[in-house]
Amino acid sequence: MKKGRRKKVRYIQSMPTIAQFSPRGKPGRPDEVELRIDAFEAIKLADFQGYNQAEGAKAMGISRPSFGRILREARKVLANALVNGKIIRIRTGGVQVGVTRHQLPHKLKVEPSQISEELLRRKIFKHSLKELKELKE
Repeated sequence: MKKGRRKKVRYIQSMPTIAQFSPRGKPGRPDEVELRIDAFEAIKLADFQGYNQAEGAKAMGISRPSFGRILREARKVLANALVNGKIIRIRTGGVQVGVTRHQLPHKLKVEPSQISEELLRRKIFKHSLKELKELKE
């Protein structure tokens, strides 16, 4: 019997349509990493749909620190798989999941691939000016 507090139900919008991603071009059978369904949902809400941690936590029905922890672990798993050419399997094991009926809209107004070079230059320039002001103070 496990000790400690029971985990809260983590709500997801829908089950993923694909449960496995495999690298191409790697000979033999690559190693695997496991991405829990709650980590998949956190990545989707934060990085794909553009929600901040507080909004993502509210959508999943968990606390903001828990959302941040899940997101950090998910990013580590994905980075490991990408860098080392591993298979990513999405698993539901060990997590209670409640599927919500509504689809949350994307908060990103512009897809990352559609950001113009000029917009990026302006953002970098604006950030550089902000850093210079902070250094002078």
